[in-house]
Amino acid sequence: MSVAATGRVPGRVAAVRRGWLAAHRFLLLRRLAQLVFLAVFLTGPWFGLWIAKGTLATSLTFDVLPLTDPLVLLQSLAARHWPSATALIGAAIVLAAYLLVGGRAYCAWVCPINPVTDLAYWLRTRLGLAKGWQPSRATRFWLLGAVLVVSAVAGRIAWEAVNPITILQRGLLFGIGLGWIAVVAVFLFDLLVARHGWCGHLCPVGAFYGLLGKAAVLRVSAAGRARCDDCMDCYAVCPEPHVISPALRGTAATSPVILSGDCSNCGRCADVCPEDVFRFALRGDRREHAPAVPADVRKVA
Repeated sequence: MSVAATGRVPGRVAAVRRGWLAAHRFLLLRRLAQLVFLAVFLTGPWFGLWIAKGTLATSLTFDVLPLTDPLVLLQSLAARHWPSATALIGAAIVLAAYLLVGGRAYCAWVCPINPVTDLAYWLRTRLGLAKGWQPSRATRFWLLGAVLVVSAVAGRIAWEAVNPITILQRGLLFGIGLGWIAVVAVFLFDLLVARHGWCGHLCPVGAFYGLLGKAAVLRVSAAGRARCDDCMDCYAVCPEPHVISPALRGTAATSPVILSGDCSNCGRCADVCPEDVFRFALRGDRREHAPAVPADVRKVA
């Protein structure tokens, strides 16, 4: 149900109980992180302060630290171009980082397209638009495979030619020109065609990092699930709401940790939950918080 239909704004109760900042802390931190990641690439061309040279696909920070998108490396290998030792080291560093913090943390905390799709979803809910066409979530994995096949056939890193992430970043560096078409197309697709359509169903980059996320150490845990009051705010804000139920609705025998690779560790469920059900934890942490004591019981005590 949309906000327009129900009149309920997810997170409003949490904001009343814990304050507005506490009910938006991870959202604000994500926006700050996305700005910082963009800023380290923009300070050089704009101000002559070269922190990182390159793009999110491949870069060199302070002329020392190489970072390479592992998907770019895979495309290079598929295209039969053996990468340099620096590129291999950079990909290993990125792989290790996302195996630690969660593969799709890239989508929520780094990707500059994420604010575009978040804006589309926010506007969609405010307008009360229907869910729309929902392609299979497997589509993005088929597209991921197609990216590698095209790279092999074309003998080049194929996805970077049309990747909205790269187009937006290069556009900010050198003038986006017709690149705005790709960014606007993603926005309109999510707004008018499919809810969470691009990130949740089509983006091959998200599909790749989702595979890494299956083994990630840092997870979201519904450690306070005994306190859940079924307000559904977490489902309303989660870009991948299907990941919540196995942890939230599980029994004592099931882990409260969200183990799906689709989870982007965005933290919005923790933001909006008025009962503090969610927190970040390690994947093997099965500890649960005690259920809240009802107000009438506290009064009797």
